Amino acid sequence: MSVGSNHVINFVSQGDDNAYLDEKLIHHILSNLLSNAIKYSPQGGKVNFNLTCEPNQATFEIKDCGIGIPPKDLEQLFSSFHRGSNVKSIPGTGLGSIVKQYVDLHGGTITVSSTVGVETTFIVVLPFIPSSDS
Repeated sequence: MSVGSNHVINFVSQGDDNAYLDEKLIHHILSNLLSNAIKYSPQGGKVNFNLTCEPNQATFEIKDCGIGIPPKDLEQLFSSFHRGSNVKSIPGTGLGSIVKQYVDLHGGTITVSSTVGVETTFIVVLPFIPSSDS
């Protein structure tokens, strides 16, 4: 990610680490969510990234301390080419719809909660792909 080095990502992992997920889809989902969390957080900001593996699914929670998403923009967050009304000159393309498509392709869910000027939290829940050993 080309976002600079002035941010801290706190990563916490819990549970069984034998996850069967589509590596390419996971890369696209997480790189977009993490880069946005960093991009929309102040310099020196912290991003919390929690991974919880359960017997049949993985839950990824990414929480930033950034500008937040206004309620009217949350309604359209996963629409193509929609950008938040408060992003000002921060570059971006509104990739929320692509992340949603990747999550859907994996049979998962994505939710978001946000408070303007405080934080935004994305939670992605993905079911495991059955292993070829099963």
